[in-house]
Amino acid sequence: MGGIASVLYGVVVYSLFFVTFLYAIAFVGNLPVPKTIDSGAEGPLIPALIINTLLLGLFAIQHSVMARPAFKRWWTRFVPHAVERTTYVLLASLALVLLFWLWRPILAPVWTVTNPTAVLALQAVSGLGWFLVLLSTFLINHFELFGLRQVWARLRGRTLPEPKFRTPFIYKRVRHPIYLGFLLAFWATPVMTAGHLLFAVATTGYILIGIWLEERDLVDLFGDQYRRYREQVSMLIPLPGRKAKPEPEIKHPRPAE
Repeated sequence: MGGIASVLYGVVVYSLFFVTFLYAIAFVGNLPVPKTIDSGAEGPLIPALIINTLLLGLFAIQHSVMARPAFKRWWTRFVPHAVERTTYVLLASLALVLLFWLWRPILAPVWTVTNPTAVLALQAVSGLGWFLVLLSTFLINHFELFGLRQVWARLRGRTLPEPKFRTPFIYKRVRHPIYLGFLLAFWATPVMTAGHLLFAVATTGYILIGIWLEERDLVDLFGDQYRRYREQVSMLIPLPGRKAKPEPEIKHPRPAE
């Protein structure tokens, strides 16, 4: 019964995550949904800045702290290992839902692109960013990243194998394609308002801090193997001549973000 309950929990949380992910695309891109980054009546500037910054900070703290190995070791004293990742995904999704709900628009224009070709190009880059995020999760292990593999293993009475480090496809050229996809999605917009700029700057800062924390954990886990990978491959921008060199049975980290 515990295994069945874990699977049901995992499926419900995964469904919530996927709806939240789709809504995030519409939220940032000002697509027709009830609330977007620039929709709604604009209120006083200072309260909007404070509320938006707190919402972004809440998501960043939850997302980073709960991903750290030390926190996981403490957290799994109370939460079963099989649903630890699912619970993390649940809380991250709820933090995003709260951000969408309480976000205050700040509509002062930073830039506005009106050329139809340029507008289309920026929208295409943003769409490419979201596609890259999703593709990158499948290149590593999408269902483990979002907790489904763990609950399925519990149902079958199996334990997951040790995390393995691979460099499939774009991971041979860039170490963090998921973060690269988010940056493209957040910055490529034909209309950049002050509120959108606050969102983009804050998330960029969080991404850079997150990369530093994540790579520290990966070096602790994989040692010289990850150090070599870091020396060979660019962090975010694929550069000519920088590519992962083949290694026998390269192991790939279970994602920490």
